[in-house]
Amino acid sequence: MNVPSPCNVLMLYPLFSAESFWSFGESCKVMGVKRPAAPLGLITVAAMLPESWTVRLIDCNTASFGEEDLAWADVVFTGGMLPQQADTLRLIELCRAAGKPVVVGGPDPTSSPHIYERADFRVLGEAESVIDQFIAAWESGARSGVFTAPKFQADVTKTPVPRFDLLKFEDYLYLGVQYSRGCPFTCEFCDIIELYGRVPRTKTIEQMFVELETLYKMGYRGHLDFVDDNFIGNKKSLRQFLPKLAEWQRAHGYPFEFSTEASVNLADDPELLELMGAANFFGIFVGIESPDPATLVAMRKKQNTRRNIAESIHKIYAAGMLVTAGFIVGFDNEKVSMAESMIEFIEEAAIPVAMVGLLYALPNTQLTRRLEREGRLHLGHDVAPTIGADQCTAGINFDPVRPLRDILMDYKRVLEHIYSPAAYARRVDRLMTLLDRSRQRPELAEGDIRARLGAMETVHKIVTALPEARGPLWQTFMNCAKRDTSSARIAVQMIAAYAHLGPFSRKVIAAIDERLAALDNETVTPAVGVTAA
Repeated sequence: MNVPSPCNVLMLYPLFSAESFWSFGESCKVMGVKRPAAPLGLITVAAMLPESWTVRLIDCNTASFGEEDLAWADVVFTGGMLPQQADTLRLIELCRAAGKPVVVGGPDPTSSPHIYERADFRVLGEAESVIDQFIAAWESGARSGVFTAPKFQADVTKTPVPRFDLLKFEDYLYLGVQYSRGCPFTCEFCDIIELYGRVPRTKTIEQMFVELETLYKMGYRGHLDFVDDNFIGNKKSLRQFLPKLAEWQRAHGYPFEFSTEASVNLADDPELLELMGAANFFGIFVGIESPDPATLVAMRKKQNTRRNIAESIHKIYAAGMLVTAGFIVGFDNEKVSMAESMIEFIEEAAIPVAMVGLLYALPNTQLTRRLEREGRLHLGHDVAPTIGADQCTAGINFDPVRPLRDILMDYKRVLEHIYSPAAYARRVDRLMTLLDRSRQRPELAEGDIRARLGAMETVHKIVTALPEARGPLWQTFMNCAKRDTSSARIAVQMIAAYAHLGPFSRKVIAAIDERLAALDNETVTPAVGVTAA
């Protein structure tokens, strides 16, 4: 058996373009960290490489690298998501100039491989199915090539434990693990089903506990995010996993507090809600997109129809888990009154952190293919904008059915309301009256980075930086503190989030104003010959 030759691998995690909704830059400063989330994809790939290869990781979002790092490397690995596209291309050119072969992979290179043609190697699709081919080619002397994995066939039960040792835990607000890949639904705008398929594949329970034990023994305590595309996509497997996860947490003194992403039909399953609460889940991201049933049907998000969505959110609150939610403005079927209905829904549901973005046709999705057939897709639609790359300012990369001015005005109206200090504080206050955290661990684990600052100190820092929010945020904090300490702790997390969300929403509103002003100098007509489905 041939033993692979030694090789120095430098992994560069690209910068996210500019500030985005998810960057939470100011909130991270308050908490004394550099970024919200640690990179998981690259450290998972690192674990698939031969033991004789030496790997270094530099997250370009938290640290810089120099000529000496490139000089050490035999090969450079990079790649990531659409908002990282611009920096990935910059890194490729830096490596080429230094004479270093560069390997690119990840969701965006897989969706738009033509954009990354300058990379020496392109590893496309799920790495488990194709990384051995790349390693064999490299060992044989190849210094370029394209390796494409068969779609949706990666056996995640063979995925190794990520190289958590490559991370600097103190740089991040939370770490991530993955239990499953794929989602059973067919949302038209989503690229997850194109990348990972509609049959969720799960790791074994034993695998997950090896990962959790690894982090535990390394001393990590605190927030751990299950990065699954839809955590409840495979309910049968999940029902077996969650009771054992709760048992593991109890045996270890509840070292972790979990979050994840799930579809709103989680609210229909009291057993799963109970199991997740017992395992110490505290937060769920839910894609709501629109409160209008006709719009939901048109975007093929039927799992959100035939229900009162606000009541579903409240059921999740009753299980002790707060909800952050995604909303999209710009669908063909939207009504003129959509801004007010979206505001009313966000208020009724009491969702403080609502990620509201403009519709963006992502590469390789059903939406993009339809818009292309209809002749509505803009040239360069798959080239990531370098500013506002999270669809907050650069969305609508196609000819919309509704007048663009109307869409932008509606979007601006929603942001102006939901992120005004008073409205945000009211939603936090109401959320705390709905959140029943009797199942969850009330206190943070010793060593949790979020326990660095006391509640009063955190709130004081934020209201000092944002004097316009002082009155509403202090009042909300005091209201919650009078109820119970666990409620107050969650309220402080929501108030800390506003350190980013308040200023960022105002930046987005200013950018939308600029875009509206630019429309005055050009003729923009709605898509011709297209009717809302």
